[in-house]
Amino acid sequence: MEYTRGGVVGAGTMGSGIAHVMAQKGIDVSLVDLEDALLERALTTIRQNLSRQVKKEKISEAEANDAMKRIHTSTDMATLKDCPVVVEAVVEERAVKFDVFEKLDGICDGSAILASNTSSISITEIGAKTGRPGQVLGLHFMNPVPVMRLVEIVRGLETSADTVEWAVEFAKHLGKTPVVVQDSPGFVSNRVLMPMINEAIFCLMEGVGDEEAIDTVMKLG
Repeated sequence: MEYTRGGVVGAGTMGSGIAHVMAQKGIDVSLVDLEDALLERALTTIRQNLSRQVKKEKISEAEANDAMKRIHTSTDMATLKDCPVVVEAVVEERAVKFDVFEKLDGICDGSAILASNTSSISITEIGAKTGRPGQVLGLHFMNPVPVMRLVEIVRGLETSADTVEWAVEFAKHLGKTPVVVQDSPGFVSNRVLMPMINEAIFCLMEGVGDEEAIDTVMKLG
């Protein structure tokens, strides 16, 4: 499989991180958001994170510069029309994500795969907002994206086996460890995480430990 071009909608923490990783792996990225100021901020963050990798000798200066050259920003979603894959990473609100996918479905080529970085919203529902639910799935990256290896590949009820297979290989190309999960509230990572966070709050409420003690136990234990 060849991975030469892709799109990202949303230039916040997750979107900029996804664009960073894609560009670093040789993919020309179209990064889209509502305002130029948001895109400039994303580019600054990506540049800083690449520089940090250079200082740690994980990549060379030339590789960092090449990655920056592969990122192209725009406030026009029409620039995504020729992307074979687009990853949505906008605010975690159902109405906003549904609107993005409806627009992408009308803009992108019929063969394009549309992925969501959602951590909680149903991929099946998102796919139903398009005319291509078989080509819609979740690509749930972890924060910070350039560092964390896990990617949850979320299969909606209509997601095709070919789309899942493509996504697994795509994640591997990005240097990530893909894990295929089913469409369920919180998927696996957040479903496991939420009870742990609740227990920490219960420990505080019951006086088992103060904030510092609980935080230290979780960090070191």
